[in-house]
Amino acid sequence: MSKSIFYITKKAKSLADRIKSLYSDANIIKYKSGLLPNEWDRNKLFIFIMATGIVVRAIAPLIKDKKTDPAVLVIDDDGNYIISLLSGHLGGANAIAQQLSNFLKAQPVITTASDVNRLTAIDLWSQNNNLIIEDWSLLPHISTKLLDNKHLKVFDESNLQLPAEFKKVNSPEDADLLITNKITLHSKNINKLYLRPKNIVLGIGCNSGTTDEEIEKVIKEVLDENNLSFSSVCSIATIVKKASEEGLLAFAKKFGINIDSFTPEEINSITDIEKSEAVFKATGAKAVAEPSAILASCNNKLLIRKQKRGNVTVAAAEKRPSKHDNSSPPQKGKIYVVGTGPGDIEHITPKAQNALKESEFIIGYGTYLELIPDLLKGKKVISTGMTEEIERCKKAIELANEGKSVSIISGGDPGIYAMAGLIFELLSKMEYAGKTKTIKPNASKSYPPDIEIIPGISALNACASRLGAPLMHDFASISLSDRLTPWEVITKRLDVAASSDFVIILYNPKSKGRVEHINIAVSIIQKYRSPETPVGLVKQAMREGETVIITDLKHLIEHEIDMQTTIIIGNSQTFVWDGWMITPRGYRVV
Repeated sequence: MSKSIFYITKKAKSLADRIKSLYSDANIIKYKSGLLPNEWDRNKLFIFIMATGIVVRAIAPLIKDKKTDPAVLVIDDDGNYIISLLSGHLGGANAIAQQLSNFLKAQPVITTASDVNRLTAIDLWSQNNNLIIEDWSLLPHISTKLLDNKHLKVFDESNLQLPAEFKKVNSPEDADLLITNKITLHSKNINKLYLRPKNIVLGIGCNSGTTDEEIEKVIKEVLDENNLSFSSVCSIATIVKKASEEGLLAFAKKFGINIDSFTPEEINSITDIEKSEAVFKATGAKAVAEPSAILASCNNKLLIRKQKRGNVTVAAAEKRPSKHDNSSPPQKGKIYVVGTGPGDIEHITPKAQNALKESEFIIGYGTYLELIPDLLKGKKVISTGMTEEIERCKKAIELANEGKSVSIISGGDPGIYAMAGLIFELLSKMEYAGKTKTIKPNASKSYPPDIEIIPGISALNACASRLGAPLMHDFASISLSDRLTPWEVITKRLDVAASSDFVIILYNPKSKGRVEHINIAVSIIQKYRSPETPVGLVKQAMREGETVIITDLKHLIEHEIDMQTTIIIGNSQTFVWDGWMITPRGYRVV
């Protein structure tokens, strides 16, 4: 699915080019009548830089429903206003409008009632919690009730963490909204909205050549008879031998359901299951449907004991993950280690922004989090102090081990004096059940979480760009903080780097507790560099309060230096021209 930015005027084209720097995968297209029908189903995001009336008339015949319509935004030529026009929640238009408004310093125009009233959007909350809205026609009625009353009565059998305005009730009869896999829980003939958790695992056995139509018919019949919603089916489980049955594969593909398969040995490890001699003779397993459901759900209690109809046998179990319940399936979470660069949204990559959007929890040092408030909206934020890196990483791993998606924030790049290495160090010391797809019900540990490192603009990159081109040749970066590295090691590195004529970047040059380290570092470097060697000092690079100074080695320590300052000391070839600091690469410039 693509992103498209449409423009008409030259001024709009210039604005489109700016926006593309935020959405690098977007296509910029000059708008003309009749173009949209061919683009509509291929795009998930449309940004129109033109009059709203043109856009309304163009998209009106193409709109289908809020579940499938792409996000549509409209921006004026001057980039003063960003209108979220269509698919504000599920399509993400509201979030994109906020993101673009920060990038362009514009005013977002969002008219969605729940956002305006700062209330939970039921459709978006359901999507984020993997809940299926059963009857979309009831959603406006229930949303209006939330807006009028500022709360909803909710009956929840999934034990989710509910928004503050969702008031939990103990009786289904009293609820406006019900979160359950049961088809019905009430007798009153009134409008109630059902949200279906994806937590039913079906154990399936079938004869060879069974059609997908028969499989579907039997499954739906059995679920209906047991008051269970087909919408809550999350996966199918069977024996390896049956996982390649064409009918089963076609059924799974039709409804987007995963198939988990188990060997006869795994299946036979489940006790208290009635043995079928016919099945054992054919497969080597004493049964298929019931033990497969138990293995895949990691829950020994069945919702439905096996029922055979024609060529199909069905059993069902409920997946109920809980960190306190060893019978529940370990969940595989994800940790994004995100580099936010200098902090301004203009300098944060689209990949990093997407990682933050996809995360349920965001963890970071308070100062870095304060730089990105608009990217934290709707997230569970955990903020800690400067020297609590281990605590931050441990918390991220703890949440990921519970199946959560977590972003842990690093200013600059996460792989340079930051959090990426620490995450891996901590994970390497932990024991997990394994890294394969099959988890046994009694596994004592969860899977190791997925890890993704999202690079960011490092301090050395940001500072170098403010100074000119000081890093055009080999360089070494050295932190003067001896909190984690012995000072003797640091001074040895300084001596070797200086004697080797590296350009030197000094991180953490001076703090209240380390006032002499910078003086010692300069004295070491002065043994190998002339007093006139160019030096750049950059504080708060690309942030409010930024200062940029170019001086020389002789006068370096006369300037104000602190932990927010990065120092770049040139090599023997570095020179200053017109206020820029340049280290030649070695090209023959005539």
